[in-house]
Amino acid sequence: MSTLIAYATTHGCTEKAAQMLEQLLNDEVSLVNLKKRFRSDLSSFDTIIIGGSIHAGQIQGKVKRFYQEHLDTLKQKRLGLFLCCMEEGETAHKQFDEAFPAELRNHAAVTGLFGGAFDFDKMNFLQKSIVKKAAGINQSVSKIKEDNIHQFAALLNG
Repeated sequence: MSTLIAYATTHGCTEKAAQMLEQLLNDEVSLVNLKKRFRSDLSSFDTIIIGGSIHAGQIQGKVKRFYQEHLDTLKQKRLGLFLCCMEEGETAHKQFDEAFPAELRNHAAVTGLFGGAFDFDKMNFLQKSIVKKAAGINQSVSKIKEDNIHQFAALLNG
């Protein structure tokens, strides 16, 4: 079995989560950052996992374009969806629902909320200012939910 993990990352949190997931899966895994060039032939993959993160209330455009361009193919594959975000509870679930269309969410074999991070070392001045004002955080913080990543992998591994 072959698995593709297609993700986009802004400050590295989603990439870190995708790499953790890759190590936990039993399949042969191809890890692809959608912000880099990607061959769009998905036929060789049995399972496709799509991941992204929330910035200013939206998932990355590269993630959205990927699932829009490959919607029909994705609905024929075993599918996993994950989101990295700093929100918790109902707000995180709402962000997930807004990030991925219902037809993909309903088709997905597994979904996950993997937590998030604010990495001030990778943010520009404006980004830091927005985080300080909106979230009340003034230093780097990581809330990656490793347990959720392990559960996601366990469900895919069967």
